[in-house]
Amino acid sequence: MLELDNLKLELESYRQPLKNLHDSLDLDNKINRIDELNHLMEEPDFWTDPQKSTKQSKELGSLKEDVSTYQKLESSFEDMFGLIELANEEGDSSMVDEIKSEYSDFKENYEKIRLKTLLSEEYDNSNAILRLNAGAGGTESCDWCNMLFRMYNRWAERHGFSVDVLDVLDGDEAGIKNATFQINGENAYGYLKSEKGVHRLVRISPFNAQGKRQTSFVSCEVMPELDSNIEVEIRPEDIRIDTYRSSGAGGQHINKTSSAIRITHYPTGIVVTCQNERSQFQNKDKAMEILKSRLFILAQEEEEAKRSGIRGETKDIAWGSQIRSYFLQPYQLIKDLRTGCEVTQADSVLDGGIDPFIDAYLIWKANGGKMPENVENE
Repeated sequence: MLELDNLKLELESYRQPLKNLHDSLDLDNKINRIDELNHLMEEPDFWTDPQKSTKQSKELGSLKEDVSTYQKLESSFEDMFGLIELANEEGDSSMVDEIKSEYSDFKENYEKIRLKTLLSEEYDNSNAILRLNAGAGGTESCDWCNMLFRMYNRWAERHGFSVDVLDVLDGDEAGIKNATFQINGENAYGYLKSEKGVHRLVRISPFNAQGKRQTSFVSCEVMPELDSNIEVEIRPEDIRIDTYRSSGAGGQHINKTSSAIRITHYPTGIVVTCQNERSQFQNKDKAMEILKSRLFILAQEEEEAKRSGIRGETKDIAWGSQIRSYFLQPYQLIKDLRTGCEVTQADSVLDGGIDPFIDAYLIWKANGGKMPENVENE
């Protein structure tokens, strides 16, 4: 059957890319590492160091998932050839729809794994710390900041990641002025580094009685959670630590104790706050972790490669500095100005569906970050 013969030709075009994917995933070494970790876990003293054993257990789970996912993809690839042969031999046209469906699933799964191979930079497998700051636009921007905060929380939920809210400052009238939160999951930073920059919203403002269209901005800073082994010098005389009462949701405790922590780093002017834990000491430790991450990034920015790979340029939170524009009126369109990726289902994106932008960014970055010819800085 001609339709099946065409499908077979399309499928055959994936044979070499599938082999390349095997090499990119370094599966042979991963299988060896799985055996090594399995032997380590059988040692009687494996759990004596909880931090180390937990880290190795997570590594084992991640390696097994990579190997299993590829093996299923490879098995699906070979099975489809068998189905095509069977359908052609029996002249059974009823199998065409089944094979097409499997082929569609194969392509989707292949693309997901291929994109994961692009997460090869030093901190890609780390948890991600995000900080949102409302910029030009007043109350409208505070509301926009809250919308983005929800968007990233919903994205994390969709991917089975957990979220720790570290600090939130409410807006004067609505929304939030800023929020710091950590998204925990494999490759969280690798995926979310695409979100660093200024996000621009265009809509009919619900806070404007005249119903005028308004533009507002929010900056998103993305940092990797650093391994405890990485040394960053923070001299006691360079910082001031203040305590204050936490605000926002949290019950009676949050209003009765001065457990929130603010750390000011004099040499850089960086201010870090944390109020998510019940204990002042826990908040202090977490705030110091965030300060450490930010200082580490600043140090790495002295090298051109690290500047482009971790934090990017620092820009004003205003017109002309955005990486992505979200148009809600008079039409719906969300457009990334770096990659040219466009999505018209704005509600889906704001409900956490940012994967098309993440995928496009990873491909764009792997291709050297070249600006598409048809993209204008709107």
